Amino acid sequence: MDPRTAAHVLGQIAAHLELRGESTFKTRAYEQAATALLGVDTDDLGPLYRSGELAKVRGLGPATLSVVRDLIESGESSYLEQLRAATPPGLLDLLRVPGLSTARIHTLHEALGVDSLESLEQALRDGRVAKLPRYGPKTAAKLLRGIEHLRARGSQRLYPYGAAEGSRVLAMVRSHPDVVHAELAGSLRRRRETVGDVDVVAACRTRPESVAASFANAPGVQTARGAGSASVAITYVDGTCIDLHCVPPEQFAVALWRATGSAEHLAAVTPRLVERGFVLEGDRLLDGDGRAVPVADEEALYARAGLAFVPPELREGLGEIDAAAAGGIPALLEPSDIRGVLHCHSTWSDGKATITQMADAARERGWSYIGITDHSQSAFYASGLSRERMLMQHAEIDAINAARTDVRVLKGVEADILADGTIDYAGDDLLDRFDYVIGSVHSRFSMDRAAMTARVLRALDDPRLTILGHPTGRLLLSREPYAMDVEAVLEKAAEVGAAVELNADPHRLDLDWRYLPRARALGVPIEIGPDAHSTRGLDYMQIGIGIARKGGLGTSDVLNTRSAEDVVAFARARRGRGGR
Repeated sequence: MDPRTAAHVLGQIAAHLELRGESTFKTRAYEQAATALLGVDTDDLGPLYRSGELAKVRGLGPATLSVVRDLIESGESSYLEQLRAATPPGLLDLLRVPGLSTARIHTLHEALGVDSLESLEQALRDGRVAKLPRYGPKTAAKLLRGIEHLRARGSQRLYPYGAAEGSRVLAMVRSHPDVVHAELAGSLRRRRETVGDVDVVAACRTRPESVAASFANAPGVQTARGAGSASVAITYVDGTCIDLHCVPPEQFAVALWRATGSAEHLAAVTPRLVERGFVLEGDRLLDGDGRAVPVADEEALYARAGLAFVPPELREGLGEIDAAAAGGIPALLEPSDIRGVLHCHSTWSDGKATITQMADAARERGWSYIGITDHSQSAFYASGLSRERMLMQHAEIDAINAARTDVRVLKGVEADILADGTIDYAGDDLLDRFDYVIGSVHSRFSMDRAAMTARVLRALDDPRLTILGHPTGRLLLSREPYAMDVEAVLEKAAEVGAAVELNADPHRLDLDWRYLPRARALGVPIEIGPDAHSTRGLDYMQIGIGIARKGGLGTSDVLNTRSAEDVVAFARARRGRGGR
């Protein structure tokens, strides 16, 4: 029994338990065990189980090990079969519909016989769902949109989930005895916000076709397209798809460049190679006489095209070729450039860690400051702070800062932008007491484009708003951005001297990277905010930095590459401009 198949079974058990309403602790145990198995480097779990080594793997417990034992001994899980027998198979698909809780799934199943995506869609379209108590037309319309989003995204996943899978796949490929070198390519290497298949390029010391075949025929493989060739598209039993491209070492650089893409970028570079007397033939670069031209790395390939090296994040066919031809790409943001973070929550509102714990975590990551931006009073759904509680929090921050010099805690707030465009606490001098203010829309997402734009523009007129938080409100793969004239908002931010956030939560990554070049051209500072609700949430900054690079941002374009004193001075200067 291979680890991937066993992990898939444990994941299926977790889904069934969630559907049955079992405790989160129990469901999570099976999910963690599945993840743990994916990290076990073997094609056969049997010897590890019998020797007792498998029991030492962190994340596996007696219950999950019994499932693995069942799989090793019989190839099946009696526990999973028991769960399947009591559950219509189509109900599991309903867990993937945004906004559909397990309680609602059971209600729909019992009241309307809904047992699949198709039957749910029919019940939504014919009005039966809207007639149920506590549903109504708005809820029905929201669920219908959720199904449409689910189908539109196909196999797309959020970047961090794809990256985690990519790391596991890459480690597996690199462990092959005949693989000299391997790298991720495709949308993962370009740091797209959502990714599909995992693309890997491998340089092989033996016949590439033989190496590709060894992966295509490995345990846990469900299908393998292109079997017998050096490039195979493999689908595993758990639905993971990898596109594996095996080449001789001398072809690795060109193969990696081609597999990285995008198609638009490749199409823009290829004519420049032709103009200089070169031809691409598969993964080889040929000269005018048809002889192979050595290409040591991607830098050498771009040089042959008369171009400066283009970082993978920028390869989208959106003007990067002109920049590379004109003398080079400006230096992109590096993780070491970040000096602090400004969008973080604590236990004062809906966070999971205290201010001190968040400050300690900031120090561990090498930052010199952290801003605490708990929710304002209108955010009742997130335990928003009243004026009195906010002043109590400020007193705690003062005490923390008096007791430590390693990390400075800034007094911030994530204040709701209300429906009329005013900022929460606007009628109070409390807003003047913060080091800076993040203003965010958290309600009334369905306003039309003109109304929403006017709402945000009015908020930007308040000089106490320092940073516009997650500007378009999107949730990747589940909620579209609200209708808004982003160009007008960026122009307004430039006019009044406000910053705009690139929210690094992988569900948001908002502002969309496609708008970042425009913000940069307008001189609008971008704040990269982890929107951290725990110490682990601070690590979202790495994803945000990748997206900032994808948008072409450098150190001077990002607000939190500045010192704490400079951030506070930026907010003070913003107030001094009076919203002009």
